[in-house]
Amino acid sequence: MSKEKKNYAKRSAESFNKFRSFFQILVCKYFYMIRFKLVYRLKVEGLENVPKDNEYIVCPNHLSTLDPPLMCGVLPRRIAFMAKQELFDIRFLRWWIDWLGAIAVNRESLGPSTIKTVMNIKKSKWVFGIFPQGTRGLPGTISGVTKGFAGLAKITKCAILPVGITGTEEVKRLPFSGKIVVKVGKPIPYSDDVEGMVSQWIDSIQKLTGYKYVQPEIKN
Repeated sequence: MSKEKKNYAKRSAESFNKFRSFFQILVCKYFYMIRFKLVYRLKVEGLENVPKDNEYIVCPNHLSTLDPPLMCGVLPRRIAFMAKQELFDIRFLRWWIDWLGAIAVNRESLGPSTIKTVMNIKKSKWVFGIFPQGTRGLPGTISGVTKGFAGLAKITKCAILPVGITGTEEVKRLPFSGKIVVKVGKPIPYSDDVEGMVSQWIDSIQKLTGYKYVQPEIKN
């Protein structure tokens, strides 16, 4: 009899337990943060803008694979980041990101399991995290922004916390050569205006990073 495949997109509030919390703290707040501070000269601004409750979605721009552990190390609460389904098909990586609290998603479509999981995260002490760009962008630009994060904010009634990241793509290539800067912006209240929330996020990230938004090409 074949073993039933685990659904990494569907998580209960209980799955965000003290064991996963301890693992994320150990990996991100100790191992990674020592590296970020000593090797990459990390600078953080705007932590006073982080809400006291957990009814918000962490929404940073995306430059590097260092971005998820960076956010988990810098921000006060544990973060359950959205990760593409393909990452869970790699055995060791699946175990690693599962224990860090990641959620598997189909990037083309955010299904009911994702929405239910975000609602369950609200019942725990964690917060949900998503990169609105979907994939890593080019340095100095904000591109590939999708509306899914704003739709989730509307459905789950969560504010959007914009976080600007600069430098992670540079220091990953050349350690000791650059500097990582993280700037936390003011929360964007949820509303029924999905387009408006997307525009506010883009404006905020442009101010926090100094990067320019690149309009998607319209194909004939």
